[in-house]
Amino acid sequence: MSKIGFIGLGIMGKPMAGHLIAAGHELYLNSLPEVPAELVKAGGTVCATGKEVAEKSDIIFIMVPDTPHVEAVLFGENGVAEGLSAGKTVVDHSSISPIATKEFAKKINDLGCDYLDGPVSGGEVGAQNGTLSIMCGGPEETFAKVKPLLDLMGQNITLVGGNGDGQTCKVANQIVVALNIEAVAEALLFASRAGADPAKVREALMGGFASSKILEIHGERMIKRTFDPGFRIELHQKDLNLALSNARAMSISLPNTATAQELFNSCAANGGAAWDHSGMVKALELMANHEVA
Repeated sequence: MSKIGFIGLGIMGKPMAGHLIAAGHELYLNSLPEVPAELVKAGGTVCATGKEVAEKSDIIFIMVPDTPHVEAVLFGENGVAEGLSAGKTVVDHSSISPIATKEFAKKINDLGCDYLDGPVSGGEVGAQNGTLSIMCGGPEETFAKVKPLLDLMGQNITLVGGNGDGQTCKVANQIVVALNIEAVAEALLFASRAGADPAKVREALMGGFASSKILEIHGERMIKRTFDPGFRIELHQKDLNLALSNARAMSISLPNTATAQELFNSCAANGGAAWDHSGMVKALELMANHEVA
């Protein structure tokens, strides 16, 4: 049994921490606005600060929305860094800047501790089912030490390279996901506007080369109009901002990623920042004056 800290117990973090508790590990928890009652009932211990979590844990997992949140958790007042002692390990599952991740890792390493970036893909369903894909960046020995715990939360777990490479892989993942959502949305809108039953079209496409997880899960959301997250549009906007800003820094063009971001921006402008990212279809529907149904 390991002493594990977990900070950030939202849509993704709560089930991830739950798997660790269910496996018999001793968990120390911190989250805003509060630690979910079901995790406490399952045996988790509430800590008032990140510092307290780090003091009581050997391995500290973080799952918060964005780069500034990770920085605050790690290096803010009463943050994790203040509670670390040599030999402990920090694992960041958040999806944040690869450049900032390398800086954070160096600061944690300078305290005599290990750092692994391990952003995830698979959404709420993957977190609940323990089937997340986890893209890791860091030293091989750190990855090997943490891997048995990652196995409790995910299935496809890959060490991509050094610190920051996990985050780079996640940005690439979010490009692929966004463009697939856009493709599925266009296809279903086209089919619906042409008079075909989009549910039947989706069913037919699922048996061919166009089949994908996005068509399976988000195509159904588009047809059934179930846009509760899931994964919020505003978070996918954040990830595509990382893609586009890093692309500019590398002098490369990502034209379709930019288009997907503009569609998300349109959704946000129409009150949809908190919709599931499958809600991108609504931006296309607005332009077509037609709803997939």
